[in-house]
Amino acid sequence: MTGTGRLTLSVLEGEFAVAQVPPGSSLPLWAARGLLWAVVGAPGEVSVVTGAANVPPDVRAEPGWVALRLHGPFPFELTGILAAVLNPLRDAGVGIFALSTFDTDYVLVKADRLPDALAALRRAGHEITDS
Repeated sequence: MTGTGRLTLSVLEGEFAVAQVPPGSSLPLWAARGLLWAVVGAPGEVSVVTGAANVPPDVRAEPGWVALRLHGPFPFELTGILAAVLNPLRDAGVGIFALSTFDTDYVLVKADRLPDALAALRRAGHEITDS
């Protein structure tokens, strides 16, 4: 089963940041609030995605991201969902930061590249909605 057809996406409100806290850090309470947030611990690092306003000034962060939500849910056996979004963005030279949840995926793009990202996704046949 492949999922390479037309997808529906929407832009979440607000500015997001991708931050990094020291390896072995516990869940930063400042991160776990707002519309979209994620904390990922991996060997050698802990990465945080949260609203840009949540990030304390002493934390290493890259603000200025906008989040695109893919309208799911998508069954786990469905393949090609992210590729159908990421390939047009790659071809348009738009960098991304991707997140997956149980039901769907989110793709963050820099705010200044949002018009390019939306145009590339529309050219690829995807629908962009308000919600």
